[in-house]
Amino acid sequence: MSNPCIICVAITGSLPRKENNPAVPITVEEQIESTQAAFEAGATIVHCHVRNVDQTPSSDPKKFGRLLEGLNKHCPGMIVQLSTGGRSGAGEERGGMLPLKPDMASLSVGSNNFPNRVYENPPQLVDWLAEEMLKYDIKPEIEAFDLSHIHQAVSLSKQGKLKAPLYVQFVMGVKNAMPADKPTFDFYIETLKRLAPDAQWCGAGIGANQYLLNEWSIAAGGHTRTGLEDNVRLDRDNLAPSNAALVERTVALCEKYERPVATWQQAREILGLSMPSGSP
Repeated sequence: MSNPCIICVAITGSLPRKENNPAVPITVEEQIESTQAAFEAGATIVHCHVRNVDQTPSSDPKKFGRLLEGLNKHCPGMIVQLSTGGRSGAGEERGGMLPLKPDMASLSVGSNNFPNRVYENPPQLVDWLAEEMLKYDIKPEIEAFDLSHIHQAVSLSKQGKLKAPLYVQFVMGVKNAMPADKPTFDFYIETLKRLAPDAQWCGAGIGANQYLLNEWSIAAGGHTRTGLEDNVRLDRDNLAPSNAALVERTVALCEKYERPVATWQQAREILGLSMPSGSP
């Protein structure tokens, strides 16, 4: 295969804590440093959350602003994707950082079960978040936790509510949601190609499923996500020493399947994103 693979690194998330792995970056400064190392290792998208001092999740636009500024300075050209996920806020609070105009933002278009709660994404909130992303020229990454989310994303795209081309991430391995099941994964790809032939897709596995989804995605010609948000371990016996180490492991899989790792310029071209001002 010759098509470049975009590697996304989810550096922090809302749940992993220092007690789980000391390498989890919590402060804005730690996140910038960790992202820079992951960027240098081959990641071209960074998926971002912010935390409070006590490590609990936050949706504070000021924290996101400081993080965005630092990433643009220290990782020039890298695609910054801010999370509008539901663990760090409720309702429209989840989109309070969108006026910062990041390159991308995550968008969950439907509800589903999580390990110990319902992840609620009511239609009214989904429509509002989509409108805000269009307003600020932000490309959404659709987080598909269920087959219905793929159908809903295609519907929203056809209505002109999402910036084209469509980019869908298949999230597998969340307890009580979609397991990491290869026939289902293959059907996801088939369904998206049938409904939205010009769409791009990415695979993300949670916990021990991370490496599995990385390999499935790279082998199938898609893009993939890694990082300490989804998995704090290299294997059963070893914690991941950094986000960069997980990126390096993903780069090795790209080499195994003869997939070039996308540069940030290639990633922006593939996803239909503009180049930063002053970039070559």
